[in-house]
Amino acid sequence: WHHKKKNQDLFFPFFHLVVTMFYNSLTILATTMLFSSRTVRAFHQVSKRTFHSSLQMSAKPGQAEVVLVGCGAPNRGMGWYHGIQMLEGRCPSAALDYIIEPWFLGDGADSEPGRDFAAWQEEVSKEHPEVGFATSLQELPPPKAPRLALISGRTADNPRLLQEAIDQGCQCIYLEKPGAPTVTELESMAATAEAAGVEVLMGYNKNVCKYVRKTREFAAQNPDSITTYVSNNAYENTKESLGECFERNAEGMLKNMAIHELALLASFYDVTVDNIEKVEADKEFSSCQTLKGPSGKEFTDFDKIKFTITTKTGQVVSVQADRCGGTDSWATVSSPSGEELFRYYMPDEEDKQNVAKLEQKHPTAMPYFFTQDPDYVTVKERVAKHTFSGDTAEGVATIDIAVETLKVAEYLTPILQEQLS
Repeated sequence: WHHKKKNQDLFFPFFHLVVTMFYNSLTILATTMLFSSRTVRAFHQVSKRTFHSSLQMSAKPGQAEVVLVGCGAPNRGMGWYHGIQMLEGRCPSAALDYIIEPWFLGDGADSEPGRDFAAWQEEVSKEHPEVGFATSLQELPPPKAPRLALISGRTADNPRLLQEAIDQGCQCIYLEKPGAPTVTELESMAATAEAAGVEVLMGYNKNVCKYVRKTREFAAQNPDSITTYVSNNAYENTKESLGECFERNAEGMLKNMAIHELALLASFYDVTVDNIEKVEADKEFSSCQTLKGPSGKEFTDFDKIKFTITTKTGQVVSVQADRCGGTDSWATVSSPSGEELFRYYMPDEEDKQNVAKLEQKHPTAMPYFFTQDPDYVTVKERVAKHTFSGDTAEGVATIDIAVETLKVAEYLTPILQEQLS
């Protein structure tokens, strides 16, 4: 009995010690996780509280005060890359004063991309203390210089964001493609902006591309020639990869990837719904699939498409787009018999040197940022200069062109799907 009692006297204190240590470990772990989550949110809250009181505007005479709306995730969001170019001073007429990011400064802050955004925000705040971060346009102070909103968020949010930008004193708006989910919404946005006296210009950067300019110049010297614009992305040719692409770009290829080419047709080839005589799909090249996205929902879209449009005024022009075709884009000019007379790539040999440098600088960023890098700079610079000086933004598409482009996309999609069925 004495031996048993002695063992119990040793066991119970030891057992109590183990339980206590386990409980304390759980407490520390839970506290750490809570602290980590609260730290991220607290950082954003402090950022928002100091937004009005300590921010010094960076726009100087001869610059537009730029508000980047919808930054997106570092290395993935188009808005993020716009911001990088302005922070590097590559657009002399644009001063990036404010970055509006509702998701990663809000409910998405605790996600992995949200933590990446927080790290990038901290880096920007150290190197560019004049730049303010906020979750909404309503937090902006009154403009102190001609204000330009660069809206690069979700397409579905654009109608609301355009109205908020107007309400916050933006006198010009740079709107990323396609502008709105539907023609009706984009027409309403155009009317709203016109009534407010605010100009809306579009981020159709291929309108100012070198390869487009050189192709048009060659075609002008060869009457009756046929131009083909080719656009490629580098998605994996798998159901999983394309299904994710179809869901993330649910507006469809013609309203997303190929919308740049349709904007070229609307801008330079008189292609409107009323002026289309006929459209013919290249059935050997083209493919339309119904695939499941990550959510489990099914989406029907083209993974590649090629078609030729003939207008009532005699223009003939072709478009080819391939989600899995690589990173290069190009244009060709052919004779009426089909003989190729001219081809120009984007990027060309000169631009490839810039691409190599950017790949080293941003190794995990989306590859298409680099091939179109100079054109993004050109469009932003022209729009920013227009905002403060009133100079014509040469070659930059207006929202009226965007409306016609979206009409063509909506018109063509069911016709091409039927031809491929």
